[in-house]
Amino acid sequence: MSTLKIEGLRVSVAGNEILHGVDLEIGTGEVHALMGPNGSGKSTLSHALMGNADYEVTAGSITIDGDELVGLPTWQRAQRGLFLAMQYPVEVPGVPLETLVAASMRARGLDASGLHDAVLAEASSLGVRAELLARGVNDEFSGGEQKRAETVQLAVLQPQFAILDEIDSGLDVDSLREVSQRVERMTHESNLGVLAITHYVRVLAELRPDRVHVMLDGRIALSGGRELADQLEASGYEGIVAS
Repeated sequence: MSTLKIEGLRVSVAGNEILHGVDLEIGTGEVHALMGPNGSGKSTLSHALMGNADYEVTAGSITIDGDELVGLPTWQRAQRGLFLAMQYPVEVPGVPLETLVAASMRARGLDASGLHDAVLAEASSLGVRAELLARGVNDEFSGGEQKRAETVQLAVLQPQFAILDEIDSGLDVDSLREVSQRVERMTHESNLGVLAITHYVRVLAELRPDRVHVMLDGRIALSGGRELADQLEASGYEGIVAS
């Protein structure tokens, strides 16, 4: 089993500290849900993990099996097994999904033979239309199409850890179920470790998290099992912290 370990992580944006010492440990094959109100630092954590230059790590560490990621560019973090499914995926006009995935695989030193069939199979299972595969990645895709296409990339690339920043954003109920179930199967098929950032308990019914964490004011305020998400649904963040 591999481990993604975040210790004492402090992150600033434009000189303002957003994360004030985050500690989190995720193993491959595990699903961890990160919940919290808007502005609590959840998306900041996702960007810092992937090395977005706008997010300055001022203290702490991010490691995979003891290998330090802080200071590495995004592409090297991806090489080491991280994948970020963004809340608002970027359009890449003129670069089809298969071309993008092939480049990612070559950068990681992986064999891309059989890639075409793998992309078609995953796209078919997730309801991604063939015409979308011929377009540039996310080029004029709907929100749901973007999330399905990202899930195709995730399934084919098989990283060690996936950070899902509000995977439920833009998805209808059926799409959410299909995407979430595919991600959950990956935790068994390829031992994927997942950090799922979400506001909604409904996505957790399919992802079935091993641990639920609540972020408030740039810190992990509470951690627990699946029941913690149900308590949040019933009492809100203020209620559960007060208790």
